[in-house]
Amino acid sequence: MTKPPRKPSKPLLGEADAPVRSRPRRRRDPAQPNLPLDPMPARIEPCLALLKARPPKGDDWVFEIKWDGYRLALHIEPTGMRILTRGGHDWTSRFPAIERAAKELPVATAILDGEAVVLDERGRPDFGLLQQSLGGRGGKKKSSDAIFMAFDLLYFDGHDLRNSELSMRRQLLEDLVPAEGRGDIRLSEEIEADGDQLLASACQHGLEGIIAKRRDTPYRSRRIGDWVKIKCIQSDSFVIVGYERSTVARAGIGRLLLAARKGKELVYVGGVGTGFNERNAYELREMLDGLITSMPAASVDRKRAIFVKPRLIAEIEYRAWTDDGKLRHAAFKGLREVQDEATVYEME
Repeated sequence: MTKPPRKPSKPLLGEADAPVRSRPRRRRDPAQPNLPLDPMPARIEPCLALLKARPPKGDDWVFEIKWDGYRLALHIEPTGMRILTRGGHDWTSRFPAIERAAKELPVATAILDGEAVVLDERGRPDFGLLQQSLGGRGGKKKSSDAIFMAFDLLYFDGHDLRNSELSMRRQLLEDLVPAEGRGDIRLSEEIEADGDQLLASACQHGLEGIIAKRRDTPYRSRRIGDWVKIKCIQSDSFVIVGYERSTVARAGIGRLLLAARKGKELVYVGGVGTGFNERNAYELREMLDGLITSMPAASVDRKRAIFVKPRLIAEIEYRAWTDDGKLRHAAFKGLREVQDEATVYEME
């Protein structure tokens, strides 16, 4: 007998006045016996999402909004608080508001997985605003505008949760970070819905995309397909291998020349000449001029190209690829931090 279709547990974006909320969960029974304590990991390699063209189907998948920011892990420890980047660098001092909020959570020890974001006036995450609040790439500013969107709980009150199913980890996370929060640590809502409909709604609202997660899987580091990302607009990281000067553009940068990885080599994938503002253009020009070299890192057929050492990684938004492997309708979003360990786009 055919099962009836499963109804979403909460409204899609924009379909109701009420905010999207996770399902209510039962709190832990205090009479339940305590489990033996696990040592707290000094650092956990993050689980990364695999890029797919379409959302997966089936009841074993749940969805979240894709947050456009910096991946962070909040370590609440007996000796204090640490905020670690994806590469394991300590950025506690960079996010004082998130640090204060984490110290107020009702837990003695915990590791929360999530994303630091800055929201625009419409409540959408904006990577450029996040970078600006931190002083740009290599900046040392403290961001009081960034908030932490928590989407997983890896360690909780002495217990390592990585071998537990996602559904159990979420239950504990939702008890710790309640829905409808408006503070500096907020819950990334889990949405049970048709993936295609949710993606269409996310794209309509100008979001970057959605994340799909298997509800019955443990937390496994690296990129193995337990988590999947589906984007509205393509956005990836590319190496800057040169630039072209302009007499009319901001800071004299007419075009950045970009490359992707192909095996152990860098391959030229075109350029980008939009997306700069006055501030980041001058900062970028100063960094580029300090990296000028006569040895191109990739084969670039541009007569006016000024080559630079491949040290800077740019986040680029684009619509598609041309038949000859170049980016179409590309726009510069910002530079990635070294500590963020951004993955440079890999050509097949």
